[in-house]
Amino acid sequence: LDPKFAISALSPSGALLGVAGFKTSKGALVGGSLRDLARHFGWGSLFWRAPLLGVLERDPEPGSLLMDGIFVAPAARGMGIGSALLTAIKNHATREGLNEVRLDVINTNPRAKALYERQGFVPGKQTDLGLLSMVFKYQSSTTMRFPIDPHKNEPCRNAAN
Repeated sequence: LDPKFAISALSPSGALLGVAGFKTSKGALVGGSLRDLARHFGWGSLFWRAPLLGVLERDPEPGSLLMDGIFVAPAARGMGIGSALLTAIKNHATREGLNEVRLDVINTNPRAKALYERQGFVPGKQTDLGLLSMVFKYQSSTTMRFPIDPHKNEPCRNAAN
């Protein structure tokens, strides 16, 4: 884990309330090599784990910040932490001069999709997992995008523009 590619929300006492990880052309929160996988899980399981993890691997498009995951502690849900993290991610992408924030949301998480839509993300391509849905426990994911206005160097107020 590389903390340079994460934004965290902390309580006044310092307790971790949430984390939003991301990936750009400069790096990512989550990384590692085949050797790292083997060291953690053993060489024997590498042969089935690596291809499965490869299915989930996504790369950012040029000029894009790819959300690599967001987490809000169960006790902090409903307090606006997710919205604050998404706003911070959009602001970070703006400061970095990127054109958009992109993320994928799975079909079994309608609360997250509703949050992203409230935050101005626009749903796009849907990807079905087919038989792999039995392994990953969801059937499809939807790519969502939030455009950043390049003329104003700020997040677009209305993502449909």
